[in-house]
Amino acid sequence: MPRSYAIIGTGALGGYYGARLQHGGCDVHFLLHSDFEHVRQHGLICDSKDGDFTIRHVHAYRQARDMPRCDVAVVALKTTQNHLLRELLPDADAVLVMQNGWGVEEQVADIVGAERVMGGLCFLCSNKVGPGHIRHLDYGLVVLGEFATRGISNRMHTIAADFERAGIAIQLTENLPAVRWQKLVWNIPYNGLSVVLDATTAELMANPTTRAQVEALMHEVVADARACGHDLNEAIVTEMLHRTENMTPYRTSMKIDFDEGRPLEVEAIFGAPLRAAQAAGAKSPLLEALYRQLKTLNRCSASASPAGAQFLNDPARGR
Repeated sequence: MPRSYAIIGTGALGGYYGARLQHGGCDVHFLLHSDFEHVRQHGLICDSKDGDFTIRHVHAYRQARDMPRCDVAVVALKTTQNHLLRELLPDADAVLVMQNGWGVEEQVADIVGAERVMGGLCFLCSNKVGPGHIRHLDYGLVVLGEFATRGISNRMHTIAADFERAGIAIQLTENLPAVRWQKLVWNIPYNGLSVVLDATTAELMANPTTRAQVEALMHEVVADARACGHDLNEAIVTEMLHRTENMTPYRTSMKIDFDEGRPLEVEAIFGAPLRAAQAAGAKSPLLEALYRQLKTLNRCSASASPAGAQFLNDPARGR
């Protein structure tokens, strides 16, 4: 039997996966803020490379306390909103953290207990283009793992079956931290440089100088992962460069946040892995320089744009 799901953060990521799960037959409940009235009246629209669809009848909520108990609560907020999790997390048997960065499961575990926490790494290109309107451009794979234990649990298989019925590609991992580092090999250069250099993924790859910067950062993140005990293969760099060269041109989620004056996920994606690598003895000069640049830009953007202040009061906006 399909599980029931609570989606915390109905943005480009939570809206897409939540809509897919409901389209596939699951009982899905969505926490919304600014889009609440629109989605309640008009539903969720998903323009997808795999076929467009609309969810006409949506279980929409303004407050987490009004949501029913679900089997799985999906955290799809930006990590800049994690300070709100104590009030936003509904009652659920398991909490699936579908966020970018390092150390995000620990934050949820401090609230609900480590044994209830799972991690989902989302390899997805999607944007929110209007109220309740998601545009899925490319990819969509989720890699699912347990936070507190190694190995493949029964609940991982159950959740994977729901995702597969919904048309979501899913893989199960016995080593969630290693896959988090693998995702950072892509996220750190492309999210960071897209902001610093004002570029899309296609523009970063088309220029030999910026492509070389991307590649150098990737190799450094692989070295950082190894310093932390996760033996990533250097071949992942070539694979990710090739995939990005051939994917749909994409304005990263961090670039969109920066352009719209919203807070950036600087600490989760850059600061936390940098501190972990340095604690393990790695130097990480490229990552450290990028982290410092993004911290400066993040402060300037937040102080200059009223949109940033508005976002802080809109906890249900995801990516």
